[in-house]
Amino acid sequence: MDAITSSFKIILGSSSAARREVLAKMGYEFTIMPADIDEKSIRKEKPEELVMALAEAKAEAIIKKLSNDEYKKNADPTLLITCDQVVVYEDVIREKPSSKEEAHKFIKGYSGSYASTVSSVLVTNLKSGCRKAEWDKVEIHFHSIPDQVIEELIEEGIVLTVAGGLLIEHPLILPYIKQVVGTTDSVMGLPEALTERLIKEVYLDN
Repeated sequence: MDAITSSFKIILGSSSAARREVLAKMGYEFTIMPADIDEKSIRKEKPEELVMALAEAKAEAIIKKLSNDEYKKNADPTLLITCDQVVVYEDVIREKPSSKEEAHKFIKGYSGSYASTVSSVLVTNLKSGCRKAEWDKVEIHFHSIPDQVIEELIEEGIVLTVAGGLLIEHPLILPYIKQVVGTTDSVMGLPEALTERLIKEVYLDN
């Protein structure tokens, strides 16, 4: 770990196992503090605007939980990372499936077709107050997905916890991924290169 990365702390404002995996793979140590907001209360027509607004709301909710004066006094800054993701299929925004039936409909629709993920990352320097955010988009093309595979995914339950019921890193779905236009880490909810850049920009604004 270099001098920059050893001189700040990170809070990941997400309970997503996939985001934890990506951030750990990037070489960072971090603590986890989910925002627990009512995501359905925030609505935007464009997916890019929605994910940015949700990342912002999550950051605000977590900052309210923290003793922010303490973070401002610390010699080393703490960076808060909040994120959001939606799936876009046939120009319709899809969030987490509300039921097994909806998850089945979602995944069945991807079969032999394609969908996009739109992911936001917001990094807030709790010491300086500086924050920067951007979004990233990835297009995923699928081969035909057998009904049995869809049923197994739904029974396992993980697809009910992710935007659009869409998982591309899962062993059951991997054989049916035709093409990914973008990066897998972005589909997992934390675009690595974008996150790295925002961390460095916000830290240097200390």
